Amino acid sequence: MRRVTLNARRMQDALNSDQIYVVLFEITHPELAAPIRLSTDDTERLQVDPVIYGTRSSWRGANPVTEPFLWTIASAILPGDLDDTPAAATVALENLDREIVRLVRSFTTPATVAMAVVLASTPDEIEAEWADLLIMSADIDAGEVLLAISREEIENEYFPSGRMTRDRFPGLHL
Repeated sequence: MRRVTLNARRMQDALNSDQIYVVLFEITHPELAAPIRLSTDDTERLQVDPVIYGTRSSWRGANPVTEPFLWTIASAILPGDLDDTPAAATVALENLDREIVRLVRSFTTPATVAMAVVLASTPDEIEAEWADLLIMSADIDAGEVLLAISREEIENEYFPSGRMTRDRFPGLHL
């Protein structure tokens, strides 16, 4: 069972609420100069010309003044809480610019993604968080970029980790 703040519980239980959930994404890759920080809410206007909206949060050590999470039109299916399955999420980014497609197609190794859910009124209080997820696939069409995000399955790890060879386990080979 996931713990949430009192404000989040009040929002969920209320008939009407002015609170909304915001999903923050941080995408990192060795080939990126700086992490890409995205938000699903246009919490405040960050810049006038050109107009840029975003969310200021100190999540993952970001400086809210100089490193805001930029708003993008996106929807997300968050990872579930099932014990026997790896955390998996789906993020649909609206395909607004050719630069998004160029960036997604430029990587040959998976990028790392961290996700957090916050309330728009309290962006520094984390309601839920997932880290060390990988972009497993990207489906691109004219309308959206659909990212499948997951962890490597634990079942894919070798067990036992070492082979029972003479060099590693000499007591077995007398």
